[in-house]
Amino acid sequence: MSDRSVDVQVSDPVPRAGQVTLSDLGAALRAGWGDFRAAPQYGLFFACIYVISGFALLQLGAGLFTWTLTLTLGFPLIAPFLAVGLYEVSRRRCDGVPLVFSEVLAVVWNERTRQIPWAGAVILIYFLFWSFVAHMLFALFMGPTALLGPPDTLAAYLSGPGLAMAIVQILFGGACAFLLFGLTALSLPMLLEREVDFVTAMRASLGAVRANLPIMMVWAAIIAVTTLLAMVPWFLGLLIVLPVLGHASWHLYRAAMPG
Repeated sequence: MSDRSVDVQVSDPVPRAGQVTLSDLGAALRAGWGDFRAAPQYGLFFACIYVISGFALLQLGAGLFTWTLTLTLGFPLIAPFLAVGLYEVSRRRCDGVPLVFSEVLAVVWNERTRQIPWAGAVILIYFLFWSFVAHMLFALFMGPTALLGPPDTLAAYLSGPGLAMAIVQILFGGACAFLLFGLTALSLPMLLEREVDFVTAMRASLGAVRANLPIMMVWAAIIAVTTLLAMVPWFLGLLIVLPVLGHASWHLYRAAMPG
């Protein structure tokens, strides 16, 4: 077997996006569900890593700050690789390539020497930036002493400064989250399939999101809401939601980047 089992496409400097519709989005979700039902062992394998890490964060969050910080910062670095595994399963099913667990894992492993680690680094830097800004906003509205020990009463957050902080955090955080979504929505599957650098892929992803803004906003909302709901029952819903969303992301990428 060759070093990579993916037939990489050599594309234009900045791939052009096509137009996607709500029908395309619905078709991507149905195809994602179909991929999960056809090969659930792959989705469950990659999603289990998220769920186990979530449990670890929950258990260590009680007092082991160093371990909690290490695991939290590790999420942005490993998440793109786990997504690649789901994309590869969908790619193989779309192209009629047999699914072999060892070959799928080999593709994920080989991505370490390509552009995916750089994408993970960008996500990590973005995460650190948002964490810093969130702490500064907290101190600005609640006072610097709050950083030493956040208020543990609901009344403090329902006060004028507390409500103002919550509104600003939601608005600013939502804008940052959508920008990160724009950078990664199509760039990660593109890096698997095409021979482009991560900057080009992210530029193309932003262009595709801008060209299909209403549909992409719906897609971002679906991701946010379903992921949040899936985390409620002890992260167990992620075992289904994450694989379906990952597979669907591949199909939406194919619809948005046909050339």
